[in-house]
Amino acid sequence: MAAAVQSAPSLETLSDSIDKVNVLKTDIKHNKDLYDESEFDKAKDKTIFRQFNDACDQVKNFYAQQHTLQTVAYNLKARNEFKSKARAHMTVWEALEKLDTFVDECDPDTQESQLTHLLQSAEAIRQEGKPRWMQLVGLIHDLGKLLFFFGAQGQWDVVGDTFPVGCAFDDRIIYGTESFKNNEDYNNLTYSTKYGIYSPGCGLDNVMLCWGHDEYLYHIVKDQSTIPDEGMAMIRYHSFYPWHREGAYHELMNEHDVKMLEAVRAFNPYDLYSKSDEVPNPEKLKPYYLKLIDEFFPQKVVRW
Repeated sequence: MAAAVQSAPSLETLSDSIDKVNVLKTDIKHNKDLYDESEFDKAKDKTIFRQFNDACDQVKNFYAQQHTLQTVAYNLKARNEFKSKARAHMTVWEALEKLDTFVDECDPDTQESQLTHLLQSAEAIRQEGKPRWMQLVGLIHDLGKLLFFFGAQGQWDVVGDTFPVGCAFDDRIIYGTESFKNNEDYNNLTYSTKYGIYSPGCGLDNVMLCWGHDEYLYHIVKDQSTIPDEGMAMIRYHSFYPWHREGAYHELMNEHDVKMLEAVRAFNPYDLYSKSDEVPNPEKLKPYYLKLIDEFFPQKVVRW
């Protein structure tokens, strides 16, 4: 009797198998630990980034407004509205495309769209063989700027360096404590003290950081993805420069925060120094990142 002829695998099945092999090859050849030092940025002149003293008036005016209006009262109100309002529903890639119309007023380093910046960050992480979940964090870390389209008061409650409210403003925040003098919390008998409404070692999970894209995205992604704690810290704290770059507010940290601080510092170069004149092609990169998104978001449609 003639042997049964096996049917050839479909092109789709074959393509999926090749993709899996290529991913394994990449992981074996290039995989690096999360905490390995970044290589892509070593030739860059880092002194040209975050030059706020030489920033344009638009940037300075932004921070004057942010530092005046980010109060405890506003933050409580914003969180309450986030929990109670109806939410938009989109896939992650649809959210990326919507964000392509947004340009950050407080960033002195680039005027590129957010989609360009996010792909630059993700590609830098990918090319250095960092974990796949970290590549995804690079892709989505600024997606919280969608908040601008969903009821924000302006850009002052969406972007900018973040800081705690409810305790004294630290002089290591950009432009220093002088910029907070018109904030209603500045002279509050409780909020103006070193620990304010917090206690030493309480942990940053118990600290209210000023409302914006970091906090917004953190609260969305923590319940709808399988990104690990280190990735969640990268999302929540990547704009918390007074903490991860200047050493402020460390008295509020617990043991978990110590580990998360190192993760955020490992991520920072890919956020800050990946900004360049080279513009990635979204359509060319889309198939790779759609599969990456599906790995960590169990539901394709996300509540924003």
